[in-house]
Amino acid sequence: MGNQVRILLVDDEEPLLMALAGELREAGYEVETADDGDTAISILQKKQFEILLLDIRMPRMNGIEVLKYSKQQFPSTKVVMLTGFADLKLAMDSRKYGAEDFIEKPYVLENLLFKISQVTR
Repeated sequence: MGNQVRILLVDDEEPLLMALAGELREAGYEVETADDGDTAISILQKKQFEILLLDIRMPRMNGIEVLKYSKQQFPSTKVVMLTGFADLKLAMDSRKYGAEDFIEKPYVLENLLFKISQVTR
């Protein structure tokens, strides 16, 4: 096993999910994706990730719920929330539940990569 950082990327917007997963893989990360909170949790139960990139607003189970679950079950996994401008307050609240940070969508790839490298230090 290499020292590759594993990222679980969770977002219900398929185009964004695919584009970002591709960009992260190009940057050298091992990436798995989930398009909703339920799927994210079932993946988390099977595999360990260093980082969870988590959209706040998703159908059925939202990002805050996944964040709480993740922090309870896998406290060493770092969580960065992805948020639209409308959810800025939620993003700030997410820190109370253990999120390391959040990044606004539409994100700038350099900023996101920088945040990931900060969080994994």
